[in-house]
Amino acid sequence: MQEPVLVAGVGMTPFKKPGDNLPYPEMAAQAIREALQDAGLAYSDVQDVYAGYVYGDSASGQRAVYEVGMTGVPVINVNNNCSSGSTALYLARKAVANGSADCALAVGFEQMPAGALRAYWEDRPDPLDRFNGVMDEVFGHPELPMAIRYFGAAGREHMDRYGTPLDTFARIRAKASRHAARNPLALFRKEVTVEEVLASSPLVPGAMTRLMACPPTCSAAAAVFVSKKFAQKMGLAANVQVLAQSLVSDRPGVFADKSAISVVGFDMTREAARQVYEAAGVGPQDIDVCELHDCFAQNELLSYEGLGFCAVGEGQAFVESDSNTYGGAVVVNPSGGLLSKGHPLGATGLAQCYELTHQLRGSAEARQVEGARLALQHNAGLGGATVVTLYGRAD
Repeated sequence: MQEPVLVAGVGMTPFKKPGDNLPYPEMAAQAIREALQDAGLAYSDVQDVYAGYVYGDSASGQRAVYEVGMTGVPVINVNNNCSSGSTALYLARKAVANGSADCALAVGFEQMPAGALRAYWEDRPDPLDRFNGVMDEVFGHPELPMAIRYFGAAGREHMDRYGTPLDTFARIRAKASRHAARNPLALFRKEVTVEEVLASSPLVPGAMTRLMACPPTCSAAAAVFVSKKFAQKMGLAANVQVLAQSLVSDRPGVFADKSAISVVGFDMTREAARQVYEAAGVGPQDIDVCELHDCFAQNELLSYEGLGFCAVGEGQAFVESDSNTYGGAVVVNPSGGLLSKGHPLGATGLAQCYELTHQLRGSAEARQVEGARLALQHNAGLGGATVVTLYGRAD
C-alpha cells in the first residue's frame, strides 16, 4: 500500500536569458528556500534530495543544495534530458510513496548556454545516433540543429498526413503569448499575433518559424513532497496531492515505424497518459488544466493528441475551436509554457509543478483556471523519457 503523497511547497525563480542569469547554485538555492518557506519547513526536515539538470558536471546537485544546508542526507543527481526535472520529481514522489522518506525535495536547475542544443561529448557514441538514423531516412536535412530538425520534421509529417496548416502552429504560439502576458515570471510577456508568428524567420521552410520554437533560458524550480502523516504531524496546509504518475521510455516502434512523430516521443506520451488515467480512474475529459511540453508549437499539437484531449489527426480542430484556452475544454499552459518562458532543461518539469500547484490551490492570480480540481503535467525528453503526473485537490 503506497502512502498518499502531498505537495507541501513550491518555489521558482524568474526565467532569464543566458548571460542575464545568476549562477546555478544561487538560482537553485533561491528556489529551494522559496519551496521550504512555502511548505513551512526547514531544510533539516528534508530526508532525501533529488537534483535535476543537464548542462553541468557531476555533483552540481550538491554544489547547489549546499548553499541551503549540509545535513548529510542523500543528494542524488538526475540527468534525463529534457525530463530531468520531472524525473527528480518522480523519484522524490516515489521515495515518499514507498515509505522510505516522509519528506523529499526535488530541485531542477539549468544554466543554459546560448543558441541551439548541442552535444558536448563528441569522442564517443551519440546517445541519439539511432534516432538520427531514422531522421536521415524520413526527413534528411542533417545541417539543421538537432531539436529544430526533429520537431520540424514531426510538424511536417502531421501536416502531410492530416492536412494541418502552418497557421495551426501559429495559433498555438499566439495563445501561449496571451497566457504569458498574465505571468510575471515568464520571460516573454508580449502578446504576438498569428500573423507575426507566421512572418517570423523560417527555421524549417514551410513547417516551422522562429516564434514557434522555445528559446534556451536559465532558471530553477523546486518542490517539497511529504506523506500525509508527516503533514498532519507538522501541521502543514498541504492541499495538493499527486494522484498518479508514470515515467516511460521508448519501445522498438520508435525506430521501426520510420516516423518523425514517433521519434519525438508521441508514443511515450500516449502510453504514460494511459497509465496515469487508468491508475486514477479518470479520463482526459476530466482534466481542468494542463502544463505540457511545448518545446515547439508542433509538439504542443502532438501532445494534445497523445494526452487524449482530442483524437489523433484532430489537433487543428481542437486549436481552432479554442478548446486549449480559458473557456475551452482544458486550459493548456496557463503559465505561457516553454514557448514563453523558455526551456531551462532541468528546471522545466518542476516549473510545471509550480504552476499546477498554484492552480489547484487557487493562488494563480490572473492565470487562475476557475474551479480547477484536476491538473495534468507532461514533460518529455528525447532519447527518451516522458513523465506524466496527475495532481488533484487533497481536501
